Order: sequence, then C-alpha cells, then structure tokens
Amino acid sequence: MTIGDHLNYMAVGFLFNQNMLCKEDIITSVDIDEDTETVVVRTKNTTNHEKKIKRKIRTSGCASGTIFGDVLDEFEKKRINNNLKVSSSYLKKIINKVNLYPSLYLKSGAIHGCVLLDENKPLVYFEDVGRHNAVDKISGYINMENINPERMVLYTTGRLTSEMIIKTVLMQIPILISRSGFTAWGVDLAKKAGLTLIGRFKGKRFVVLSGKDRVILDG
Repeated sequence: MTIGDHLNYMAVGFLFNQNMLCKEDIITSVDIDEDTETVVVRTKNTTNHEKKIKRKIRTSGCASGTIFGDVLDEFEKKRINNNLKVSSSYLKKIINKVNLYPSLYLKSGAIHGCVLLDENKPLVYFEDVGRHNAVDKISGYINMENINPERMVLYTTGRLTSEMIIKTVLMQIPILISRSGFTAWGVDLAKKAGLTLIGRFKGKRFVVLSGKDRVILDG
C-alpha cells in the first residue's frame, strides 16, 4: 500500500532498511514499471537478497508488516554514540513548524508523515499510507543523495514501534520523535542502541523514553 510518490526513494530505502543493501553496494539504476507496479533496483555487484528474503519475521506494521533477512543481527551491531544535544524549546518550535507544513496529513489525517530535520529547518518531508513506507523514503533519500544524518532528528506521526526504532538506528539518526505512542519492545530496543526516543509530543508536552542525556530541558 502506497500513495505512489518517490518510489525510487521508497524502494532503495526499503532495501537498506531490510539490510539487503549496504553502503558498499553501488546502485547502477532504479527503474519503475507502472504497468506491472514494480520497482527494479540494480547494483554493480551481485547481492544475497534472495537468501535473506527467505527469512521473515511478522511485525506490528500497517496491514501486517514483515522484516526480512538478518536485520536484527545487523541491529545488534549498531549503536548511536554521537553527542548531539537539542533543547526542548528548539524541539517545540520545530515540531510546531512541521505540524503546520502543507501536507496530505493535514487534509485527511488518514496518512503518516516522516520529516528529517536539519538544525532549524525540515530538510525533507515524506508521506505515505503506512509509517514504514514514509521512513523508507527517508532512508532512500539519505542513501541516494549521500546525506549524513548523524546530526539530524527524525519526526514521525506514527507509533514508535520496534520496526521504526530498527530503521532509525540502521540509518544512524540519533533522535526519533513522534506525536503518537510507543511499544514496550520499541523502547527496549531504543535503550539498547542508545537512541533518543521521544513520544506523545503534543503542544508543550512530551515523554523522553530513552537517551534523555541528549535533551536539554529549557522550558
């Protein structure tokens, strides 16, 4: 299920977030076939995606999500170690700006958005039917445009589930924020990886669930 925009970013981001592609893989082309509703991502060297796709784990994602391959194995190797600091006043200001951003979410509400925040401005905003598609577009953008996300913040309208935490950590984004709730396993994974996780961000209220050392409370 997808609204059908930025399919190149979504496909590439999905493959990176499923650990079917890595930084060493060189993408030679991304072809979209609208007739067969297929996106073909070609790489310079052969990958082992066929082996990985045989390993499936059912998740709580929209319309019954699935993660493939050795994603959890790769997640175990990842840690967020940078010393990025953000103030609560900055977060309130930037999230308020994001919430007023013209979007399908504001028009319908029945959609999810993900925003990559760079200092005082939204760098890129993607939406889709499911929160996982939206964050996969973020990953595709980061990898195809050679963006360094290690000093950035990711905001999502969706729940902070285990899948969202895994994807964020694989992208090496240090802070993940949502206006929505969270799952116990998601919080546990965030703590394990050193990810700053902030939930139920509405108005002036929010809950810091892990990595509170990166948040400066200044009103």
